[in-house]
Amino acid sequence: MFKIKCLNPIAEIGLENFSQKRYEIIDEYQDADAVLVRSASMHELELPMNLKAIGRAGAGVNNIPLERCSEQGIVVFNTPGANANGVKEAVLAGLLIASRNYIGGVNWIQTIKNDENIAKKVERGKKQFAGTEISGKKIGVIGLGAIGAMVANACKSLGMEVFGYDPFISVDSAWSLSKEVKRINTLDDIYASCDFITVHVPLLESTRNMINNEAISKMKDGVVILNFSRDLLINEDDMEEALINGQVKRYVTDFPNDRTAKMEGVIAIPHLGASTEESEDNCALMAVKEVKAYLQNGNIKNSVNYPNCDMGVCVYAGRLAINHKNIPNMIAQITTVCARENININDMINKSKGEWAYTLLDLGIPATEVLIKDLESIEGVVKVRKIK
Repeated sequence: MFKIKCLNPIAEIGLENFSQKRYEIIDEYQDADAVLVRSASMHELELPMNLKAIGRAGAGVNNIPLERCSEQGIVVFNTPGANANGVKEAVLAGLLIASRNYIGGVNWIQTIKNDENIAKKVERGKKQFAGTEISGKKIGVIGLGAIGAMVANACKSLGMEVFGYDPFISVDSAWSLSKEVKRINTLDDIYASCDFITVHVPLLESTRNMINNEAISKMKDGVVILNFSRDLLINEDDMEEALINGQVKRYVTDFPNDRTAKMEGVIAIPHLGASTEESEDNCALMAVKEVKAYLQNGNIKNSVNYPNCDMGVCVYAGRLAINHKNIPNMIAQITTVCARENININDMINKSKGEWAYTLLDLGIPATEVLIKDLESIEGVVKVRKIK
């Protein structure tokens, strides 16, 4: 029986897919075969020796120690696209509240709500909250993945002129993108042209602080910047300066902290991008399916540290899963060990992702303890797991 630990509340619609015959939801983290997590940080936690998989019910994995997981043969999954519609709607809300001063107006009403002449005061005072319409305005969407493509299409439907930038756009995203979205080859063209800019890229060393003084200096005066992706994509020192001097009119962020929350011109939203019942259900369902496929059959889909690898359900006598470094002569060593033990390999698949690789072996007879120990002794092998 596989033991599952939830570090955060996980939607029941996902958990109910764990059959009681094969799975047990447990309280003790150290006994877990797999962990399901949303936002809880795992960086300070020890990784249990028996831990095989981590399912992140969401897209970002900055709360998970990926390098340590890879070194211990722990496959980390995420759920790309599962919360895309929820985030898309949050971006549209941010776009509207940045254009029309709804928040200021709503807050003002609360200050006069007990005034018997409120209707007259509203008519006299509402001008201070006048805004601009988004129809006909130009918006630049940086990153055209699942969320960015949906945002671009929605903005086009709202009558905006949409410019999209993504040098690494996937085939699926390209197919889903409206033909009326203008593909732009350089960020500078986005910066120079757009009234609104929304960022939808992962946090990498190459994207950290990508919105900085240099980038902002190329933008139109009074630009509105939206960030529902990752807080560290924005240089906060440079953003504060740009808000003060008026280069940036509004900064809408879903990642408030003790600094941005105090900045004039910032609309800080309490990380609500994917906080919908539907998004949480979708993420839970996808994460559970990924973890089940890995635990039961050794198949990998949507891992961030190991490659996708799928051999379906094993129809042979045995199956082994091997997590190892992506180094030369590994496959030769694995097959040599099997031959030495007189065990025939009926089918196999080997995939790599960066410095890590994964091999599935379907065997003519069940794997012996001697075979498993010999495979574990190969330099570069970090985990050998008997699936069947």
